Amino acid sequence: MSYIRIWVHCVWGTKKRIPFLTKENKWDIINHIKDNAKAKGIYIDFINGNKEHIHCIISLKADETLSKTIQLIKGESSFWINKNGLSKDKFEWADEYFAVSVSESQLSKVRDYIKNQEEHHKNKTWIEEYEEFIQKYSFEKFKG
Repeated sequence: MSYIRIWVHCVWGTKKRIPFLTKENKWDIINHIKDNAKAKGIYIDFINGNKEHIHCIISLKADETLSKTIQLIKGESSFWINKNGLSKDKFEWADEYFAVSVSESQLSKVRDYIKNQEEHHKNKTWIEEYEEFIQKYSFEKFKG
């Protein structure tokens, strides 16, 4: 038997950065994402979000790919949001997402960051955070 632990911090936003997650719907959506992921065998360690984006830590198994895992989470949750009439217009997540590996030693720090999203975004907008991720992880250098 192989033993594998691959932690990934994933972040994705709403299409056109629409501030869709509200106090009224945020936890229903997050709980649905967690329940659906569990049903699909996807392990979400921690999840939270703010207005127009979601952060989560997932643990990939040996036979899971990141792109398929994110597709399952985002695709099913947008379908569920629309099916249940949580949005007056058609709801969509943005196509792009961020994903970076997390070492065991940094897990609690990343969990704290995700847990405190509302507090964090009192001082920084999603656009500022988005641009910070691009710069911090040198994503622009790796564009095709």
